[in-house]
Amino acid sequence: MSQELIDDATGAAPDLPARPVEPAGDPGPGDGPEPGSRVGLRRVRGFLVRRPGLLLSVLIVVLVVLASFWPDLFTSKDPLQGVPSENFRGPSGAHWFGTDELGRDVFSRVVHGAQLSLKATLIAVAVAFVVGSLIGLVAGFVGRWVDDVLMRFVDVLLSIPALFLSLALVTALGYGTVKVAVAVGIASVASFARVTRSEVLRVRQAVFVEASRSCGSRWYSVLGRHVLPNAAGPVIVLATLDFGSSILAVSALSFLGYGAPPPAPEWGTLISDGRNYLANAWWLTALPGLAIAATVLATNRIARALDGEWSRQR
Repeated sequence: MSQELIDDATGAAPDLPARPVEPAGDPGPGDGPEPGSRVGLRRVRGFLVRRPGLLLSVLIVVLVVLASFWPDLFTSKDPLQGVPSENFRGPSGAHWFGTDELGRDVFSRVVHGAQLSLKATLIAVAVAFVVGSLIGLVAGFVGRWVDDVLMRFVDVLLSIPALFLSLALVTALGYGTVKVAVAVGIASVASFARVTRSEVLRVRQAVFVEASRSCGSRWYSVLGRHVLPNAAGPVIVLATLDFGSSILAVSALSFLGYGAPPPAPEWGTLISDGRNYLANAWWLTALPGLAIAATVLATNRIARALDGEWSRQR
């Protein structure tokens, strides 16, 4: 019997030509996965480059924040000290936004007024976010009669126009930037409560929440590990949207005289002071109003990008 028949009978595998083994070396730049932070930065950069309007909005918001915390980066002029001989000067290289009736630089007043207006807006959004989220969280997570009582309270708040409610509250609390901010924040509680409640109800019925409960997890563990992280996204987007509307509400109350007393350069107060000189000094009202409009539109554009465009790209 030949050797080939013996190999076939015993099941021995025939000899195969050996393949050359490549020496192990360092992986090339495209062989391994890229770090997550680099991929995330590249994705954000591409997202902004394809949307020049969003990039401009981010730049405006960054400039407003810098002006609020470091106004000396933009101007060295005193917003409260004027030169009477230079009153009612139009916009020029020396005075970008012109001067007012007392010779004060309007651009300097707008820049320093951003600190007061942004401070009030942040307080208003924080009050609305914290109080409204707590009400919606308790109503959605506990349910039963607690949900009914809290939601009827929210319905009462929604039945009153936000500006009228802010006026009533600031009249009761008194004048001042912080009191105006608190009044605007309480007027926005209802929207945060409803959005938070709807998101908590949606997440509470998810399969992973039911599985966590069936495994014996405590209610606070389910709330902190599953419900809150998955329900926070739309509420944060709403906070970004409410930032713009809070700027308008704070400026409106300051325009009516409920904000900081003169000569504090709040944005609403600047517009109110300039309306008496519209015939011969249009820039006293138009340019501070343009700053408010640009900030509100920029925050709304960022909120819209966070709400739909970024989630669709991911």
